[in-house]
Amino acid sequence: MAQKTYTLQVAGITRELPIVKISDDLAIASFVILGDTELVCAAAAQLVKKLPPVDILVTAEAKGIPLVFEMSRLLGMKRYIVARKSVKPYMESPIVDEVVSITTQKKQILCLDHNDASLVKGRRVAIIDDVISTGESVQTVERLVTKAGGIVVAKAAILAEGDAAQRDDIIFLEELPLFPLK
Repeated sequence: MAQKTYTLQVAGITRELPIVKISDDLAIASFVILGDTELVCAAAAQLVKKLPPVDILVTAEAKGIPLVFEMSRLLGMKRYIVARKSVKPYMESPIVDEVVSITTQKKQILCLDHNDASLVKGRRVAIIDDVISTGESVQTVERLVTKAGGIVVAKAAILAEGDAAQRDDIIFLEELPLFPLK
């Protein structure tokens, strides 16, 4: 693999992303927003401008959390919801679904506590993520929101990776290429 980094420009910010092999035939530009306050704030400001009217934001644990926090703050929301990666002892009657994402490459669960489920019921929901690639994580969150009675009106991310950039059902700021190895 000759190319070692990918230069990303998004929301007026430039980052050099390391290219990481994730399988024998595929590498990705590793985009991690955790800890990057400058990028999160700039991207959140751009994404909120693109959203339709929404009542609440939902993300999957963990990389989407700083983004959904900043977006909810900019929108004047008092709360946002995180679909957790495991059932916690405090959860009563959680709604649970399974997902396999491109970055984890193994089966995981996502779940909503009954209190969070009650907050989405009958409300307009935007599902927020850092990157949408295969769309598996977003689809799993969408199933959880729907099971809880929420109405998904938007799916948004900072980046659309690979074929996701061709989708017309997601909102994103920039494309992120995949790097085939064979």
